Amino acid sequence: MEKNDKIIKILIVDDDKNICQLLALYLERDGFSVEFCHDGNTALTKLSSNAYDGVVLDVMMPGLDGFEVLSELRKFSEVPVIMLSARGESTDRISGLDRGADDYITKPFEPQELIARIRAVLRRSKPAKEIKNVTLFNLNVNLTEFTVTLNGEKVDMPPKEIELLYMLAKTPMHVFTRDELLNAIWGQGYSGDSRTVDVHIKRVREKLGDNPHWQLTTVWGVGYKIEVK
Repeated sequence: MEKNDKIIKILIVDDDKNICQLLALYLERDGFSVEFCHDGNTALTKLSSNAYDGVVLDVMMPGLDGFEVLSELRKFSEVPVIMLSARGESTDRISGLDRGADDYITKPFEPQELIARIRAVLRRSKPAKEIKNVTLFNLNVNLTEFTVTLNGEKVDMPPKEIELLYMLAKTPMHVFTRDELLNAIWGQGYSGDSRTVDVHIKRVREKLGDNPHWQLTTVWGVGYKIEVK
């Protein structure tokens, strides 16, 4: 695991203490942070009061079994869960998946296989990348792909012009000062002055031309806005 990566916290729930210690050894060696407990009630208490990135959950335990723990867990959390079982029957596997398990592995198993499966479910559980896209009448600005289209036709712009247009189009009628635009797009450490914004605004206007629905307006002494007509 890279030094700058977030430490991934895993909870292991298994009444076999030897399995818990073995898995903790392998997971910690791979850079994970590990906690474990040995019964379902303790697991639910931990899961309701702590943030975990993933759970390895045994099926056969005293008190609440793994299926019951999973059913309760899914009432308040979508944390990824891999179920462990000494039984490989398809009915058990289906029951676990139907109750919200992300994966199911039967004992005995190779610890490295479990680690690979943990990584796989964590990748699948990551939120989708945010798409930064705004449409204003006949104008579309996509900051994810750095594209601008007007009336369905692509308009060639360098990245800074696209970022500037996106910021204005995302909040029409809002007046942004030159300093706000400069700091948001060029960064507070930029050594230039606010005339940089004026130059880019001029270029954006030239490329977009007049529009029947909106216009890029100068608010004298303050800054710029996109005004809806």
